[in-house]
Amino acid sequence: MTIKKILLLITEVAALFLLALPGTASAASHMRTPINYLKSSETIPYPDINKLKDPWVKVSIAKNRVYIMDGHRCVYTMYASAGKYESKHGKRVSATPTGTFAIQDDRGASFYNAAVKCGANNYVSWHDNGAYLFHSIPTDKDGHYIKSEAAKLGKQTASHGCVRLSVPDSKWMMNVPTGTKVVVQEN
Repeated sequence: MTIKKILLLITEVAALFLLALPGTASAASHMRTPINYLKSSETIPYPDINKLKDPWVKVSIAKNRVYIMDGHRCVYTMYASAGKYESKHGKRVSATPTGTFAIQDDRGASFYNAAVKCGANNYVSWHDNGAYLFHSIPTDKDGHYIKSEAAKLGKQTASHGCVRLSVPDSKWMMNVPTGTKVVVQEN
């Protein structure tokens, strides 16, 4: 056996080991790089949310990721950008609230908020009936994606409190049933 074949075998075994670990995503080897806001975050198909036994959504503010979970197992990872960090009472706090929430009925194709001069597509509420949403990267008043904001996706917090996703990821999120648990964590 050549060294090249041995290295390939070691790589394959390591990848299988990582996939077998509880809580690890298939994303380790399937995340799309570079990040493209017009494409899904992973190169594999989205999971069928209706076929998962115990589906829920986990948001990591600091890691800029959304994890689609089935019980203790991550089945899909999405690049995200949650709320910008602000200083409150001497602490650095995200504009995105942490805790356990649920997907709500409020959802739609697009919105525009004149007060903050941006909108988004494919929104789904998860807290305060439309105040906190999963949605696409922001759009301007004419509905065009704001590329400077898209460049932050998966790399830094950037929103006023919502969780931004790529366009296809935000479309998929619209299929998540009302009542599905959403856990938002700092890490």
